[in-house]
Amino acid sequence: MATEGGSALGPLDVRRVMAALPHRYPMLLVDRVEELVVDERITATKAVTINEGFFQGHFPDRPIMPGVLIVEALAQAAGVLAVESLGLAGSGKLVYFMAIDGAKFRAPVEPGVLLRLEVAFVQKRATVCKFAGRATVDGQLAAEANFTAMIADPPA
Repeated sequence: MATEGGSALGPLDVRRVMAALPHRYPMLLVDRVEELVVDERITATKAVTINEGFFQGHFPDRPIMPGVLIVEALAQAAGVLAVESLGLAGSGKLVYFMAIDGAKFRAPVEPGVLLRLEVAFVQKRATVCKFAGRATVDGQLAAEANFTAMIADPPA
């Protein structure tokens, strides 16, 4: 299927996500891509379960997903978008965080929800990309951030 500005892909299962990202359990925070519009945007999902290791300590009496991991999930969705849009699958290139701006946390993310990750390109260049991301639960904004990433070879 085609859309304005780019071709749409999706849904993509976790195997396709792992083909785009080097992350693996317990750091892989994208379970599925619902839609990816090349050169534009991605919508992905993270199933948040009580089995996540971080819930043991954050917090034992009121489990809440750490905000930094929500931003990491957004960044991983952006990584899939960048890899697919720039044709980097299988190249060994990595997408590294450079900056996080305007991160805001609006509602706690608790176990048992589907965290919807929406990320769009703000600026796209061959080696540096800027993104705007939003994480929602049942349509309610949980977190938002703008961030910059660079495309680079892995360390030697």
